[in-house]
Amino acid sequence: MRRYPTLASRAVQAIQQAFLTRAAKRPRVRISFDIDDTLACQLDHADVESSWLPACAHRWWGEPLRIGTRSLTRELRRQGCSIWVYTSSGRAPSYIRRWLMLYGIRVDGVVNSVRHNHALTVHGLSNTPSKFPPAFDIDLHVDDSEGVRLEGNDHGFRVVVVDPQAEHWAQRVLEAVAGVQAQLARQQLPRFKQPVCQGAEVYSS
Repeated sequence: MRRYPTLASRAVQAIQQAFLTRAAKRPRVRISFDIDDTLACQLDHADVESSWLPACAHRWWGEPLRIGTRSLTRELRRQGCSIWVYTSSGRAPSYIRRWLMLYGIRVDGVVNSVRHNHALTVHGLSNTPSKFPPAFDIDLHVDDSEGVRLEGNDHGFRVVVVDPQAEHWAQRVLEAVAGVQAQLARQQLPRFKQPVCQGAEVYSS
């Protein structure tokens, strides 16, 4: 006997399809992190993530990582974010990737001073900011420097500043990411033309 889908099953399928479509259209936020005093803090400023390496080994294999970085990056991955490192230092990308992999953290991209300077040259920027995330399609940059935030105001990119000693810095980052996601989602909404009606103004609810 052939079974036909019931009205209820068709409704469930429609809801599931709508959810999948909405999830596919959800904007993927690309977020970058500074290193010095952001991910790598001085030991007297913040607690650090546990590591199987002895403390002396970090001199060659990488700096101690700020506590909360692991859980933060896991949550960002869960939300579908792309994670980058953007530093004005000359650290080699291979060193940065290896350092974070020691803590189980994978990054999608690394920008150091060499790559940054090349990008500024390509974009022909004369009044050069210390960082320029738009050159790498980065939606939000996390830094400890108030100066970088001011550069963001001048050059049109988003920056969330976290204090090196702030205990709840990861929550501040997540709140900023949520704000960016909401803003990008609004930009993706279709725009409807208002109907023209002579002699009266038309308002849409």
